[in-house]
Amino acid sequence: MAVRVTAGEKGGTGSGAFRRHVLYIPGYDPFPPRRYRELYRTEGAVQAAISGYDLSLSPRTGETYGWLVQARIDGRDIEAEVEVLVWSDLVKASMTQGIAGTYGQLLRTAWLYLRSGALGRLIRLRKGPMIAALYPAVALVLQALVAVLAGFLVLWLLPPAWGWLAALLAVWAVLEGFRRIDHRLFVYYLMHDYAFTTVAGGAYPEALEARLAEFRARLRAALASGVEEVLVVGHSSGVHLGVSVLADLIREGVRPGPALAFLSLGQAVPMVSFLPGAARLRGDLAYLSTRGELTWVDVTAPGDGCSFALCDPVAVSGVAPSGQKWPLILSAAFTQTLSPEKWQALKRRYFRLHFQYLCAFDRPGDYDYFRITAGPMALEERFRGRRPSSSRVVTPLSPFRDVA
Repeated sequence: MAVRVTAGEKGGTGSGAFRRHVLYIPGYDPFPPRRYRELYRTEGAVQAAISGYDLSLSPRTGETYGWLVQARIDGRDIEAEVEVLVWSDLVKASMTQGIAGTYGQLLRTAWLYLRSGALGRLIRLRKGPMIAALYPAVALVLQALVAVLAGFLVLWLLPPAWGWLAALLAVWAVLEGFRRIDHRLFVYYLMHDYAFTTVAGGAYPEALEARLAEFRARLRAALASGVEEVLVVGHSSGVHLGVSVLADLIREGVRPGPALAFLSLGQAVPMVSFLPGAARLRGDLAYLSTRGELTWVDVTAPGDGCSFALCDPVAVSGVAPSGQKWPLILSAAFTQTLSPEKWQALKRRYFRLHFQYLCAFDRPGDYDYFRITAGPMALEERFRGRRPSSSRVVTPLSPFRDVA
């Protein structure tokens, strides 16, 4: 087993700068990674002003995208290198289906979740994220009904000679209109997201497996860079990708060196691990949950309707081994860490809340994204001795328990 070096062992209160390499794995997001730099810059400045520390960003050179962070927190200088592990090109490639293709995705995805029994189990686990999952399906059906009604109206108003053609054009126009305003509705976006998860029945598509191998190489390079801590951060769909990357890395062997940590945020792992083809992910979950080479902290919040809040992804997937030690399940507790005014402003903005983990809190508790990524304590030291949330869910509900 690798030797992990914590901030305290490296001189957590010493005069030298604490150095960290952060590898951030986004969720299913077609936008370029620079949006995450801008989010870190703006929200980091807000958090620094609230919490009374110094934090600034500067450009980073290299073949991969990222940025440098300089901070002074709790009387210690920190240098953090943040690297985004990009798979937005794969996301964009998966979103090229037109209207007919998207409705085909709806039928295929719904059929898989229904026939496998995963849908009923997921609803029993958490209703919030399942409402979010059902939203694109219901919305697409309603959009189709509106389009068909528009077609019948045109057919009723126009002469039969060319009424059918006009009716078909009306149906297409309505559906195309809905598609063009999807940047406000997120119907097609979410449908593509869930369809991507199920394209191989829960297994990783070949192109994504190749990208995970590249991520593993970047992680290994970071471990050899001489920093005190290498921190992998996975958000949303990036969580289960991070699980597999780390599991593969540790299976290959990790030499003694920096502390290795995994921070999973807003996870929706059961949406994948409950599917019949996800034996690889279930095996990775079981394996990673026992390893001493890393620290794994999972943060969700009941106020985030897009995540399986406080659900232990290993236990609920039915693969928790007897020696399970990870993840440590914690709540970001939005109703407590956000002021009443900010909570009222955000609580109906579901997609914005799903990104709150990467943003500033005006009443930060133990969870502070910027102290974790640019602070003077390694993740292991920060949460050493911390007990998991008393509301965590560990009931095994996955209809499939086989592992690869």
